[in-house]
Amino acid sequence: MQHYWAEFLTVALVHLLAVASPGPDFAVMLRQALCQSRRTALLTAAGIGTGILVHVTYSLLGIGLLIQQSLLLFSVLKVVGALYLTWIAIQCLRARAGGVQVDTGNAPHQGALAAFRLGFLTNTLNPKATLFFVSLFSVVISPGTPVALQAGYGVYMALATGLWFALVATFFTLPRVRRGFNRFGHWLDRLMGGVLLLLAGQLLLSTVSGSEPPSAPNPDRDR
Repeated sequence: MQHYWAEFLTVALVHLLAVASPGPDFAVMLRQALCQSRRTALLTAAGIGTGILVHVTYSLLGIGLLIQQSLLLFSVLKVVGALYLTWIAIQCLRARAGGVQVDTGNAPHQGALAAFRLGFLTNTLNPKATLFFVSLFSVVISPGTPVALQAGYGVYMALATGLWFALVATFFTLPRVRRGFNRFGHWLDRLMGGVLLLLAGQLLLSTVSGSEPPSAPNPDRDR
């Protein structure tokens, strides 16, 4: 049991470093927190956390390894993810002065399902998340670890991810923080759109160049 505690702490540390690094999830979450109500932003955070469970599920089933080792499947995943990010980016880039306010009272209302779906799809369609979880479950987590315990790791990562982005949502929905961004609402939207567009372009470029997904290291290779 002591071995599993050490393994869990390793998983928790690696996951913390990954979830705190900037990426599509953070860009979308920042925009939601500054331009929507706190409730809406928290629903997006819950969607991101729930998306983690999708990655965990196919990693446990071994489908993730198949995606990682198949150039065609991985390319399809990257194209779909890039198109989704492009769609979000276009919505951001279309922001006009006065059209987006960092103010709950003036911001266009977003439904609960739409807010949750935005977070869920942003995380689920992120190919880098696919590589992260496949590598995590094939390298960091021992094949001898009981499946129930591996699923427990996954539930922890989903909850931790949701909590992290809930904290981001709570901080950036503070009135003082919002007032600091109030005059730059539409520029913030355009900036987030530019970031997402660059991420989408990077995915498409890597697909066109025909780069293969990196294979997970084999612990038994050098034995």
